[in-house]
Amino acid sequence: MAQDHARAISGVEITSIAVRPGIDVQINGEHYHHTGDPEMPLLWYLRDVLQLDGTKYSGENGVGGADLVLVDGKSTSAIGVTMSKLVGKPVVTVEGLADTKGHLHPLQQAFIDEDAIGCGYCTPGWLIASMDLLNRRKDPSDSDIDTLPNLCRCGCQTRVRSAIKRAAAAMKQGAKA
Repeated sequence: MAQDHARAISGVEITSIAVRPGIDVQINGEHYHHTGDPEMPLLWYLRDVLQLDGTKYSGENGVGGADLVLVDGKSTSAIGVTMSKLVGKPVVTVEGLADTKGHLHPLQQAFIDEDAIGCGYCTPGWLIASMDLLNRRKDPSDSDIDTLPNLCRCGCQTRVRSAIKRAAAAMKQGAKA
């Protein structure tokens, strides 16, 4: 009976199913193998499975940018991308911006130095969107910064702008994470 992969319990037949093949993902430089629902949003995998809670929920459409992560180097809504779409694409969360020894990235340090944190809910998304911007533009203008999709209800936008410019200057001078 065990070879048939089925057994009867109280007159109900239970049949085992094959284990899903799984999805290999790389998050913050670590390898993970997801065997759950391939359509699970990345946000829930980060928060519920990996316990990486820096990335926040910002609505089912990711409005406001608190749920941003870097996927293949580009800021991406973690609620808007499913696990099945991540095969072969490295993911970096806000927790992954610091180096492996815990030294802050110059952008993270600039946010601290400029007091660009407010209540903190939107900060991880700002950091990720800013990192994407700095990867594309070494010396971003105010107009470039204005294109970021993030919302802050605490009014930190002016300090965020200063932090991004401070980080750009530090990165040009060779500051490392």
